[in-house]
Amino acid sequence: MIRKLCMATMLLAGQSAVAQTPAGLPFAAGQPLGVAAEGANTPMSSNVKVYGSFNFAESCSYDATRGLIVVPNRGARQNEIPNDGYVSLINHDGSVHTSRWIGVNRNGLTLNDPLGSVIHNNILYIADVDGGTSSGEPRVAVIRKFDMKTGAPVGSIRYPDSTFLNDLAVASDGTIYGTQTGAGGETPDPKTWKVFKFTAEGKASEFIVGAPLFRPNGIAMDNEGNVVVVNVGNNDVLTFSPAGELMITEKAVQAGNDGLVIMADGTKYVSSVRLGGVSRIRPGQPAEMIASGIPSAASMCFDSDTNQLVIPMNPQNAIALIPLD
Repeated sequence: MIRKLCMATMLLAGQSAVAQTPAGLPFAAGQPLGVAAEGANTPMSSNVKVYGSFNFAESCSYDATRGLIVVPNRGARQNEIPNDGYVSLINHDGSVHTSRWIGVNRNGLTLNDPLGSVIHNNILYIADVDGGTSSGEPRVAVIRKFDMKTGAPVGSIRYPDSTFLNDLAVASDGTIYGTQTGAGGETPDPKTWKVFKFTAEGKASEFIVGAPLFRPNGIAMDNEGNVVVVNVGNNDVLTFSPAGELMITEKAVQAGNDGLVIMADGTKYVSSVRLGGVSRIRPGQPAEMIASGIPSAASMCFDSDTNQLVIPMNPQNAIALIPLD
């Protein structure tokens, strides 16, 4: 509590400093939500509704048993307040059911920097990390598991060969797949672009390394048990067999992708965290844009009871809801 009060004091001090900036600088007011990319401003399309009450939510899952949307939040950064992550439960309309379902206290709980998440057989899997509390402390990838009935931690898989996993998918036999987005920028390193495979017992191996991966991000299982991956580095949507063979390459409308939802009929929805659009790819058809201008459109999920996509928006501290036709 003391540390959080200190942070609040620092925030107030920062606000005071902003108020005392030198005269002559222009005042700027915030703009409606949208995306500024590739030299253009894209306003958010009218079919998107946004709701707040989050703290850097990267992913979500849908709990069909409860009829609630499950949203992990990072909370403060590791180097600010370690172990500050929590999980919210959200109603269909975006209103809050339980602000901190997991994380109302830290008794037996570690949740540092949650990213991708998925529910399988009443277990919530979350991609998390240990470490990173200072600039010199290494980060280690951890998959944490929680009981969907009680919210209690029920195990974890720590993987020192990776600094973080971005997103997770779980096959019907309990095999876990996780993406490592790896190095990019001016000096991309394809050897760091990986999909890892973990047995139900936690034994790890490299499933795919390098091309055709190009900074892999979102991952999901299709209805035939294949592994589907979307890249941040391009607009490829890659389907691999359980043996790691590339089967299909599809194209989203935009690159920079993160979210991936696969429907029962094989239709894929892909969200671009960089460019803000949502692509729909029907089997055998080219992709079409169904929504646009969503800032930081991260790892989305599907609310099957109300037929809508739910998209966490990272630093916007919000989620977007998109009804489907």
